[in-house]
Amino acid sequence: MARTAGSHSDITGPRIQRAALSLFARQGYAAVSMRQIAAQVGVQAGALYNYTPDKQSLLFGLMRDHMEELLATWRARAGSGSPMARLEDFTRFHIRFHLTRPEEVFIAYMELRNLSPENFAVIEGLRGDYEDALEEILRAGVEAGVFDVPDPKIATLAVIAMLTGVNTWYRSGGRLSLEEVETIYWDMVRKAVGVAPA
Repeated sequence: MARTAGSHSDITGPRIQRAALSLFARQGYAAVSMRQIAAQVGVQAGALYNYTPDKQSLLFGLMRDHMEELLATWRARAGSGSPMARLEDFTRFHIRFHLTRPEEVFIAYMELRNLSPENFAVIEGLRGDYEDALEEILRAGVEAGVFDVPDPKIATLAVIAMLTGVNTWYRSGGRLSLEEVETIYWDMVRKAVGVAPA
């Protein structure tokens, strides 16, 4: 099928991804059709298949890209300081990274159930890699006698859930600045791992 005039793969491909991201986040994966995605991009429905095999591939690609960017960005900045310094850095990083990507975060958590078993396994693996980064920090802190965490794995999941929750309520221009929110959450994380405020 012919492409719409002016359509180029390096332009249309990203536009399809952005349209799918927006529609999935607003309406839910199951409620969105390929025809709706095509209409938002401004191409014929059949033209989408020049860029993606199916809707499942679009969802998987969005979730995989988000997780790979998250991991790469964290790994590029992760330091080798004390467990306390690394935990604070992780806390502030997680909040800032996710606040700028609300649609990606929503899809990453709410649409896991719509992945095929093979795609789910890949995303779960990437999520596990990210969780392992925090768990390693917590284990290092326990070994150093800095943190009091009976089960680092459970603590990891609890901390990530708490930090990700900022996305559900924080709005720029509100009562608290992002820096103030980060500081409050860092204080809560310290308490959650058994560290008294300085």
